[in-house]
Amino acid sequence: MKKFNGSGVALVTPFDSDNRINYPKLYELIDFHIANGTDYLVICGTTGEAATLSYDEKCELISKSIKYAKGKIPIICGTGTNDTNSCIKLSKFANTEGTDGVLIVSPYYNKGNEEGIYLHYKKIADEIYPTPVILYNVPSRTGVDMSVQLIEKLARIKNIVAIKEASPSLEKAIKLMHIIKSQNLDFSLISGNDSLTIPFLSIGSIGTISVFANIKPDIMHKICLGNTDLFYRYYELIEALSLDVNPIMIKTAMNYLGMDVGKLRLPLYDTTENNLIKLQKIIDRIK
Repeated sequence: MKKFNGSGVALVTPFDSDNRINYPKLYELIDFHIANGTDYLVICGTTGEAATLSYDEKCELISKSIKYAKGKIPIICGTGTNDTNSCIKLSKFANTEGTDGVLIVSPYYNKGNEEGIYLHYKKIADEIYPTPVILYNVPSRTGVDMSVQLIEKLARIKNIVAIKEASPSLEKAIKLMHIIKSQNLDFSLISGNDSLTIPFLSIGSIGTISVFANIKPDIMHKICLGNTDLFYRYYELIEALSLDVNPIMIKTAMNYLGMDVGKLRLPLYDTTENNLIKLQKIIDRIK
């Protein structure tokens, strides 16, 4: 089963002046990442403002991204929702379009108990087999933290190949890696927090799905190869991208750098003046 090593970028969705998806800019961003060492792209994720994209917009974004990137760079599609049938529908669409894999967030709001979450993922994985599935655990957004035991159970499903782990607990990640190694599971750990990339790599992670790499793809690619000096050089900027709700700060940074990715969709809105000034000073200082 395909492995997603290295630096995957949680790609922003660029919008035009009418807040519609800006496809010429999207293709420009894809080319930018191809030229700068990004290993794969994740579209329609949290950073891509998937929560405010309609179903038709998601389908169009998935289709056009895959067609444009085909043979150039792998595309992972964020297809997770808190409704199993809706998730299956979008995952099947991505599958027919030729996605290299899907990233599925654990159900939010209604959440589900452990058996419900297990069956949610299992049903989706079975419906799109053998397309690779990456679990996404992000308790700060979903309100539920998938246990190590649940992740181990899911890891035994053949086409569930990895987890993007965005819990801040390094101890939990170590316990998970211990299970993966001791049970010889064909399953991988991917960092979901840029600030923990090096610690995760040190315990056996295969890489990261990064927000920071939207502006510094070459740097994050090198960090994923173990360049700790670069990690600490850019650590302050990585941290600054968390000053406000993602993807507010990364879009702000990209626009400040002249990448012109457009505004955010409500309920996301511009950050505070203090955050803006702080971010700009850090960008100007750390080239």
